[in-house]
Amino acid sequence: MIIVDTALRERQRQGKPIRVGLVGAGFAGKGFALQLLSNLPGLRLVAISNRTIGEAEEAYRGAGVNDFKHVTSVDQLEHAIAQREYAVTSDPSLLCTAPGVDCVVEATGEIDFAAQVCMKAFAHKKHAIVLNAELDATLGPILRHHADKAGVVYGQADGDQPAVLMNLYRYVESLGFKPVMAGNIKSLQDCRRTPKTQLDFATRHWQRPKFITSFADGTKISQEMATVANATGFRVGQRGMYGPRCDHVDNAYKLFKMDELMNGGLVDYILGAQPSFGVFILGYSEHPLKQRYMKVYKMGDGPLYTFYTPFHLSPIEAPNSVARAVLFGDPPVRPLGRPVADVITIAKRDLRAGETLDGIGGFLSYGTLDNADACAEQNLLPMGLSEGCVLKRDLPMDAAVSYDDVELPKNRLADKLRAEQNKLFNMTPSLVAA
Repeated sequence: MIIVDTALRERQRQGKPIRVGLVGAGFAGKGFALQLLSNLPGLRLVAISNRTIGEAEEAYRGAGVNDFKHVTSVDQLEHAIAQREYAVTSDPSLLCTAPGVDCVVEATGEIDFAAQVCMKAFAHKKHAIVLNAELDATLGPILRHHADKAGVVYGQADGDQPAVLMNLYRYVESLGFKPVMAGNIKSLQDCRRTPKTQLDFATRHWQRPKFITSFADGTKISQEMATVANATGFRVGQRGMYGPRCDHVDNAYKLFKMDELMNGGLVDYILGAQPSFGVFILGYSEHPLKQRYMKVYKMGDGPLYTFYTPFHLSPIEAPNSVARAVLFGDPPVRPLGRPVADVITIAKRDLRAGETLDGIGGFLSYGTLDNADACAEQNLLPMGLSEGCVLKRDLPMDAAVSYDDVELPKNRLADKLRAEQNKLFNMTPSLVAA
């Protein structure tokens, strides 16, 4: 952060702010727009695209900007950028192709649509930062592969739990400790929650019921921790993670087996702990002098130490990600390469042949985390690709849904990219089993 803010002030001094195009004007998009339109130095929001154009307009108005141009072509967008005007459009491809946009920020929470935006951005040599853990959990490794080929940066944004975890992970490493666990803190997990049960809460917090349902039913934390696993190499101790109850995060180190922590590291969560909105890293050191210093500073006896951040501020922190990507090639979260963990589709109730799965945060299924090799070996359906799939057979509640159980929708880019990802990283059943 210290390097980033200095670099951004220098870009502002030179009159060369990073020009940002935002795709998606929902909860996350509006918050991101508010930040960029609040006189942050070195960053300029030049355009917002949203399928419902009124939401893009509202994102500007909510930040106090009432003068913006409707654009329908790259030429119109380029003219608006040159005149330092703000633009709105329903066509995200304009942001991906216009030379006057340096970085595309994808904030829709969708999968196939977001994949199209990212691939279009890469084709035109633009960085892509996503406020979209669902996309990263489903297609992150292959999107990074295409970004690398294009010479641009792909990654998740600061502010959400995965980025807060990765920033803390790197900080713990910089202190000379070995990170052995990346953990989330949750107050509720109930896989039976539906958009109906979450409707009142969603309405009070001006968010979509399906979005809130994904938080409550365990899908969202699974998507988030999948991206952390893929960015660290840490694995899952068991399908669904352990998720033990805990009174305070300081005591998290007591709840996990040392041999699993030391055997490559774990991603997991604790339930009911304070502070209730944070994340933590377990760091290890057996050096006696370092342990002595840590005891002086009330960090415990070791060799495991709990480091935590008691908050996350998505999308308030997200603009830092753009600067990190464009100026330093260093996004907060991006896959290392081969997938480590995956989020699979589980029946939320008894399902019947002919039913169409309603995807993340829906009535019919929830997502849970497992190691990617196990998912590939059993040919299990990623939760991020479940929406629109038609069941071929009946499935009991809590059954894992496989590709063999469904008929996929036609002509989705996300399915093609997933197949490419599986082939690139040998993630097919026959290859994994071998």
